[in-house]
Amino acid sequence: MKKAVSLIIFLFVGLYSFAATPKRIITLNGALTEAVDALGYGKSIVAVDVTSLYPAYAAQLPKVSKSRSVSAEGIISFSPDLVLAPEGSINKALEFQLKSAGIKVAIINQSFTVDGTYEFIRAVAAAVGNPAKGELLVKSVKANLAKSLQQVRLNKKSPKVLFIYARGTGVMMVAGGNTSMDAIIRLAGGKNAAQGFNEYKPYTTESLVAANPDVILMFDFGFKSLGGAESILKMPGVSLTNAGKNKRIVEMDGNLLTGFSIRLPQAIQQLNAKW
Repeated sequence: MKKAVSLIIFLFVGLYSFAATPKRIITLNGALTEAVDALGYGKSIVAVDVTSLYPAYAAQLPKVSKSRSVSAEGIISFSPDLVLAPEGSINKALEFQLKSAGIKVAIINQSFTVDGTYEFIRAVAAAVGNPAKGELLVKSVKANLAKSLQQVRLNKKSPKVLFIYARGTGVMMVAGGNTSMDAIIRLAGGKNAAQGFNEYKPYTTESLVAANPDVILMFDFGFKSLGGAESILKMPGVSLTNAGKNKRIVEMDGNLLTGFSIRLPQAIQQLNAKW
C-alpha cells in the first residue's frame, strides 16, 4: 500500500513539474535572457527584446518589438507560456492582457547590488520552475565573484571615474548615485566622480572640469557615436581633466556593465583591469 501511495505521489509530482516547465519563453531584457540561458532554458526562448545580445545566439532571436516598448499583440503572436519582464517595463494593462490570454507573467525586481544579483537569479529560477538549479547557479556566481573582488583588493587602485552616456554629441548624460553605473564603478574599486546628485543629469563642460575624473568611462556604442578616443579627447574641457591629460578613455559593453546578472563577476574583473 505504501509503495502504491509513493508511486502516485511520484507520478503527481513528476506530472506537475512537467506541466510547470515553460516551453516557450519571452525575455524582456538582456539580464533576464542571460539568466534563463544559464539556468539551461535557452532553447525555450522564442523571442527577446532589443537589449538581449548575449549569449551570441540571443542577438539572432526574433524581437518582440523594434524598440523597448512592447504590445500585447506582439508578445501573443509568439504563443509564449511565460513572459519574464523587469519591474517597471510593462504596465498593469499589458500584464492583464497577457494573463487574460493564459500567459504566465513574471515581473522580476532587480537591485544593483551583489545580494540583489543573487535574488535576481533566484527569482528567475523560481519563474521557470527550477529553484534548485537557481541555488546552484547562485553558488557558482558567488565563487566567481569572490575571485573578482579579490582582484579588486589586490589592484589597490581607486580612480575617480566619470561615466558618460552618449548617443552622439547631442545626447550626453552623466551617472550619479543610485544608478547601476555608480554601483559597478564602486564594486570594481573606483569612485564615482559625479557627486551630489542621484540618477542621471545632462553633461556639461563645467561639470566635467569640476569633477576632474581620472578615467572617463563609456558604453561601446556611445564611444563610437562620438568618434572614438581621439575625438573625445578633443571635446571641450576634456584636456583639462586628469583623464584627458593621461588619455584614459575607457569603453566597455553596456549590457555587461549594467546587467547585474550571471556576468557580474566578469564585469567587475574587466572594468577593474582597465584602471
